[in-house]
Amino acid sequence: MPRQARMVVDGEPAVYHVISRTALDGFVLGDVEKDFLLKLVKRLSSVYFTEILGFCWMGNHTHLVVRMLAGEKYADDEIRKRFKLYYGKGSKRELLPGQIPLLRLKWASLSEYVKEVKQGFSRFYNKRHRRKGFFWSERFKSVIVEEGETLINLLAYVDLNPVRAGLVKRPEDYRWCSLGYHLQADNKDGFLSLDFGLAGAMPKGRQERVRYYRQFVYEQGSLERAGGARLDEKVVEREKQKGFRIDKVDRFRNRTRYFTDSGIIGTKGFVLRCYESAMEAAGLTKEKRPVAVAGLPGVYSLKRLSERL
Repeated sequence: MPRQARMVVDGEPAVYHVISRTALDGFVLGDVEKDFLLKLVKRLSSVYFTEILGFCWMGNHTHLVVRMLAGEKYADDEIRKRFKLYYGKGSKRELLPGQIPLLRLKWASLSEYVKEVKQGFSRFYNKRHRRKGFFWSERFKSVIVEEGETLINLLAYVDLNPVRAGLVKRPEDYRWCSLGYHLQADNKDGFLSLDFGLAGAMPKGRQERVRYYRQFVYEQGSLERAGGARLDEKVVEREKQKGFRIDKVDRFRNRTRYFTDSGIIGTKGFVLRCYESAMEAAGLTKEKRPVAVAGLPGVYSLKRLSERL
């Protein structure tokens, strides 16, 4: 049976939540593996037309929130620059004129980008552990995410993964997630975007932006959920005394599954527009209707092309 077409947005910037799981038993992503994966994503993100908004590497799966940018905005000189960056300074490879349009198309592709990340990591893991075979279990999941409130809620969900798993008490204590990278590595090399999904509403200045986002994450992390741990009340209270204003926020309660199980998530108009574009690209005619996400006012979800509502 042929694979169902993946939902993507062509010709304009779009944000995706990418989830990948391992094919191996247990928690096989250790410290060394997580460090290498971060290094690999950083390198490829400087070549592909991307902005990294968030990430979290867990023991048996990974989350990546990435904005893919349209290749048309990049001049030929920029393609040449990234070609040299991709192969390294010592490489004797030369870029042929006919390759530029192909690279412009490839480096704007979500599938090409994630495939290269996964293949590069698989080679590293198999060599390190002297094994052969698949490392990743299946095609990666990808959710198209609308900018704004939907996106910042998703970023909070991703950063709270290690708290829900009981690995740390505070998300920034976990080295392999966005908040950990912002606070522990001081966002080295400007790897992560600073808009946090709310570019127009965010305060100015890097430190204030991170503080604003961190407060938002703590607000979400203090909510009760059906499964998994939440931020300890004492931890939240301690941060509150430092300037956090903890309010009752119901919209996030028990809604986290929509950030991984949807095909598209956002306002109704955004979901319909992306879905119609995906249907046209895939040559499909069967229509689906966006479903309102209870607890997140104004947010709608649509399942993947291969699933029924």
